[in-house]
Amino acid sequence: MADWTPSGNFLLGQNIDETSTTQAHALGTIAACKHATLGVGEFIYMTGVASTTVGNIVNYDDTWQTALDTSAVGGPTRPLAVAMSANVGSAYGWYQISGMAVAKKANTVSFADGVGLAAGSGLAVAVATGTIMQGAIVRTVASAKSDVTTVAIAINRPHDPSDVS
Repeated sequence: MADWTPSGNFLLGQNIDETSTTQAHALGTIAACKHATLGVGEFIYMTGVASTTVGNIVNYDDTWQTALDTSAVGGPTRPLAVAMSANVGSAYGWYQISGMAVAKKANTVSFADGVGLAAGSGLAVAVATGTIMQGAIVRTVASAKSDVTTVAIAINRPHDPSDVS
C-alpha cells in the first residue's frame, strides 16, 4: 500500500503505510492522497489497537482511538476505516475513509463485483467475523482461494449499521 502521495498542498510527516510510536500529526487530521493505480483516497490519522494488521476494518470514536470492528447490529453506530499499517496499541498511523481501499478478507469467502457488504460478508475484522459496512461496495471480484486474502472496496466514509429495532 506504499506509493500514496499527497494530492493537495499537504506535507506528510508520516507515510500513509507506516506505523510510528511518535505522533507526527494532530489526531483526526484528514489528508487526501493519490496512488498510481487506486486513484485518490482520504485518510485519517489515529491511534492503533493491539492485533491490527494492514487491511483490517476498524471503528473509532471522538478521541481518535481505533478498535477492531465487529459491526454487530444493535451496538453504537461508529465510523469505520481501513488500516493502512499494522498500527498496534500506543502507536500512530493512517486509516482510509474514502476511495478505493484494499481490505483483508477471509480466504474462504468469495465476493462478486458490485455487491454491498452485509452481515457475514467475511471481511477480516476481529477474529475474522463477518461485518456490516454501510458506505462500501466491492469493486473487484475476489474468489475463495487460499491465496486470495484481500478485496478492493470502494468506500465513502463507511460506518457501522444503525440500530433499526
